[in-house]
Amino acid sequence: MREDVEALDIRDVTANWVNAIVLQAQIDDRIKALADLAHTPLFFGRLDYLHAPGAELAEGAEGEQFYIGRRHVHDAEGDPMVIDWRAPVSQPFYRASKADPQDVGLRRRFGYTGGELTAYEDEHLSDPAEAAAVSKLLQQEIERPRVGPMRDIVATIQPEQDEIVRSGLSGSVCVQGGPGTGKTAVGLHRVAYLLYAHRERLARTGTLVIGPNRSFLHYIEQVLPALGELEVKQATVDDLVAREGLEVRGTDAAATAVVKGDARMAQVLRRAVRSHVTAPTEPLMVVRGSRRWRVPAYELEEIVTELQERDIRYGAARDALPQRIAHAVLVRMEQAGEAPDDRVQDAVARNAAVKAAVKAVWPVVEPAKLVLRLLSDAEFLAVHADGLLTEDEQKLLLWTKPFRSMRAAKWSAADLVLIDEAADLVERTHSLGHVVLDEAQDLSPMQYRAVGRRCTTGSATVLGDLAQGTTPWATRSWDEALAHLGKPEAVLEELTAGFRVPREVIAYASRLLPAISPGLAPVSSVRETPGSLTVTPSTDLTADVLAACRASLVHEGSIGLIAADARIPLLAEALTEAGLAYLSPGEETTVESRLTLVPASLAKGLEYDYVVLDEPAAIVDGEPDERTGLRRLYVCLTRAVSGLTALHAAPLPGALAAS
Repeated sequence: MREDVEALDIRDVTANWVNAIVLQAQIDDRIKALADLAHTPLFFGRLDYLHAPGAELAEGAEGEQFYIGRRHVHDAEGDPMVIDWRAPVSQPFYRASKADPQDVGLRRRFGYTGGELTAYEDEHLSDPAEAAAVSKLLQQEIERPRVGPMRDIVATIQPEQDEIVRSGLSGSVCVQGGPGTGKTAVGLHRVAYLLYAHRERLARTGTLVIGPNRSFLHYIEQVLPALGELEVKQATVDDLVAREGLEVRGTDAAATAVVKGDARMAQVLRRAVRSHVTAPTEPLMVVRGSRRWRVPAYELEEIVTELQERDIRYGAARDALPQRIAHAVLVRMEQAGEAPDDRVQDAVARNAAVKAAVKAVWPVVEPAKLVLRLLSDAEFLAVHADGLLTEDEQKLLLWTKPFRSMRAAKWSAADLVLIDEAADLVERTHSLGHVVLDEAQDLSPMQYRAVGRRCTTGSATVLGDLAQGTTPWATRSWDEALAHLGKPEAVLEELTAGFRVPREVIAYASRLLPAISPGLAPVSSVRETPGSLTVTPSTDLTADVLAACRASLVHEGSIGLIAADARIPLLAEALTEAGLAYLSPGEETTVESRLTLVPASLAKGLEYDYVVLDEPAAIVDGEPDERTGLRRLYVCLTRAVSGLTALHAAPLPGALAAS
C-alpha cells in the first residue's frame, strides 16, 4: 500500500503548481500514515462470524472471517485483508462475551514477541460447552514491560472502555478514573475513533489534546500517530492562553492564585470591559456634500443601549455601531426624498464624525491593558469587584508594586488566563470540533472556561481523577467542573477496574483516599502481583535509594525514581557520582537508558514498570497544605506498573501508616 502511494505520478493531474504542492503534501502525509512500526504487528485478532454481517441469520448461511488490526490493510486488488479496529464489524472483538456472543463463533487473539507471531488463543463464544476464561495473552499484553513512550491499547481495550471510545461526536463525556484504569488511553483512542467515524467534519473543525505539562504530552505523543492519525494537535492550558509579547515571569501565592482562578473573576472582567461604554451626550452631525444630517443624542443613546442589551461581544458591538448610526442617517436621507443604497451607508459609517463618535462612546479595549489596570488600580478593581470579591480578596489580587507597561509586568500563568477571558469578551475565541482534556481535576474554574471556549461549537472528552487533584484550586466535583467548561450535559462515566497498577500497590495507596477524597470508590485492580510492594525504613536514605535503583534495573522495563522536588538536586548528584545514568521526565527511555529521575510535581500521568519512591513525608511537606501533599503522594505511589519500593527515613504520613 505504501509503495503504491510512493509510485503515484501527479505531473499530469495537477492544473498548477499550487495544486501540485497541496497534492504532494497529502501524498506525503499518506506515506507517513502507512509507515511500518517496529515490533508492531499489522493484526492482533480475528473474528469468525457465524453469519456474514448484515446478512439474514438463516440456517445454513455461511459465516465470514475478519482479521482485526490497527490499520485497514488491503491487497493488490483492493480487497480487505485486515479490518481497522474502529470499524463497526470489529466491535464484537471488544464487546462479545459468552453471555452475549454477538453472532461470533470464534474470537482469536494473537501473541507477538518483537513483531514475530509467537502464540494464539481461541475463545469459542457460541459454544455452550466451553467455559468462560480470562485471556492469558490479554493479561500478558497488559503487563508487558514498558520502554519508551506510552503506546496504544487497541489489542487490550476492555468492554467498558470501548463503550466510551465509541461514544458519538455530538455528546461530551467526562471520565472519572483512578490510577491504572486507562482513562488517558481511552481519551486518545476516542479521538482516533472520532477521526475515523467523522473524518471530514473534524478535518474542517480540528481536534486538540490538552495535557498538564510538556513531559506528559511528550509521553503520549506517539499513540495517535501509531494509529495513523497525524493531524491532532497537542497543547497545555498555558499554551492555549499564551499571547505574543507577554511572558510568564511571575508566580502567585496559593491564596492569590485561588482568587484569580475563581469563576467570579469572569464577572469582574465582564463589568470592567463593559464599563468602557459611555452614554452619548452630544448630537452627531454628518456632512455629505452640501447637506448636513443630524442624529440627536437621545437616538444615539438608544442605539448604544440596544447593542448593550443584545449581549454580543464587545468588539462585535463596536463594529456594528457605525453601521447602526449610518442607518439612522440613511433614514433621514430617505425622509428627505433621497434614495441612498448600501454604498452610501458604508460611506457614512466611515465618515470622520461617525468614527469620532464611536471612539468616544465605544472605545477599543485591549485585554492585557485591562487586566494590567485591574491588578494595579485598587479603585478600578473595587468598582468592578463590588459585591463579588471581598476586600481581602481584592488585596490579594493587587500587585504590591504596579508595573508601568504590559511588557514590563511580571505576568503569572493565572494572569494570562484572565487576559484570555477578557479577549473572549472582546472577540469570540475560535472553536474546535473536539477537545480532549486530560488530568482535568487540576484546573481552576477560569482555566475550565478557557478550555470551554475552544469547544463551544464542538464536544469534549474530560479525563481525570478527583483523588489526584494537586492544586489548591483542584476540582471538588465533576458537575461543577463541567458547568465551568460549558458542558453541563456531559455524560459522567466512571472506570473503577485497574489494569496496570498491581493490586497490592493500589490498595496501599488507597489508604489515603478517606483523607484526600472521601466517598470516592477505590480502584479494584485485576492484577494480583505478590511481592510488588516494599516499604522500608532507612538510616542512610540516599545510599538505600541508589541500591534500590540498581536492584530495579535488574528487571526488564522502565524505572522511575520519584522524589520531592526539593530532593531532586541531591539525588541527581548522587546518581552521577554512583555512575547511574538517568533521564529527565519526557525523555524517551531506551534499552540502554531506563532510569528516569522524576520530581513529584511532574509524576502525574506517567508510568514506569518499577518505581523507587524517596521519602514520602518530604513529598507531602513540599505542598502548601497537607491535603494537597497527600494527594501528590497518592499520585506518586500509583505510577508503578510492576513494583513499588518506598524508602523513608522520616515517619510515614499518618494516613499511610494506618493499617
